[in-house]
Amino acid sequence: MPPDRTADERLTTVVGADGEPGYTSVEICAGAGGQALGLELAGFRHLALVENDRWCCETLRARRAWRSNVREIDLHEWTARKFKGKVDLFAGGVPCPPFSRAGRQLGAEDERDLFPKAIDLIRECAPRAVMLENVRGLLSAEFAEYRREQIERPLRKLGYGVSWKLIHASDFGVPQLRPRTIFVALVEDAMAHFEWPTAEPDAAPTVGTTLRREMASRGWPGAVGWAERANDIAPTLVGGSKKHGGPDLGPTQAKKRWRELGVNGLGLADAPPPPAWNGEPPMLTVRMAALLQGFPRDWPFAGRKTNAYRQVGNAFPPPVAHAVGASIARALSASAGQPPPTRATTPRRSRSR
Repeated sequence: MPPDRTADERLTTVVGADGEPGYTSVEICAGAGGQALGLELAGFRHLALVENDRWCCETLRARRAWRSNVREIDLHEWTARKFKGKVDLFAGGVPCPPFSRAGRQLGAEDERDLFPKAIDLIRECAPRAVMLENVRGLLSAEFAEYRREQIERPLRKLGYGVSWKLIHASDFGVPQLRPRTIFVALVEDAMAHFEWPTAEPDAAPTVGTTLRREMASRGWPGAVGWAERANDIAPTLVGGSKKHGGPDLGPTQAKKRWRELGVNGLGLADAPPPPAWNGEPPMLTVRMAALLQGFPRDWPFAGRKTNAYRQVGNAFPPPVAHAVGASIARALSASAGQPPPTRATTPRRSRSR
């Protein structure tokens, strides 16, 4: 099934803030569309997808339904005033380095910290709900004051109730160890109805189950045996930073774990193993990495290998965004006395068949 949806899959059960079918959303730092896809599946129609990376924007525009709403612009130069009264959800994944070990955890002292800009944009467009994601480090005690003063206090003053949660992607069907901090804020009448989605610890398929089809796609006879060996979920995908000279699968300990799963983590391959593969642990391709991130098999990442993999490495897994987005949609619906939004399809898992 191609990424674009058909007419019979449109939302019909709720009306968004602009009067059209479906709840509406504005997303900043949209990347390659992982969060946007998940939120769309949860019932949100995107009014704007804001991103400054050229390759990410090309990926977003490849999806016909989003093309006219992609805004390729520096976030500091963009305003959300035109969406006031029209948007139900403000979402985004602001840069992680200010709160990650790799980024030296400078928090508010890091020029890449976009939480203040996000708060300004929320003031401008006054959505009914907010969903922001970041690395798990943001929930550490070191940033308790930052969370309280820079994020929670301003939004409480605007009339929102707030909630934080550390979510593991593998609990929502993503075959990867990927903890993420999720922040949700809703207007008070909706916050009373909000519940975090229920984790399913055994929901994720293994790396082997997920990638067996791709590993065998060029006729490698060892793919079945390889898949049996790769019988666990993957470590967290990294390598999304532009500071890296090329794609790899992470630091030394991560590479060791990849090798235990039968994967060479020193780089990425241009194609799956050929029929005469020598038996050495194969490298992943960009498509394989994307499957481990929860993307559909045919997601159209733009650019060559390094640019495409950076998009994968920085992505928010669509199944996680779908789960949290659906909880937000249910809370909005309950507060308005409406049934929740529905779609004709559910998000596809990355299992090989």
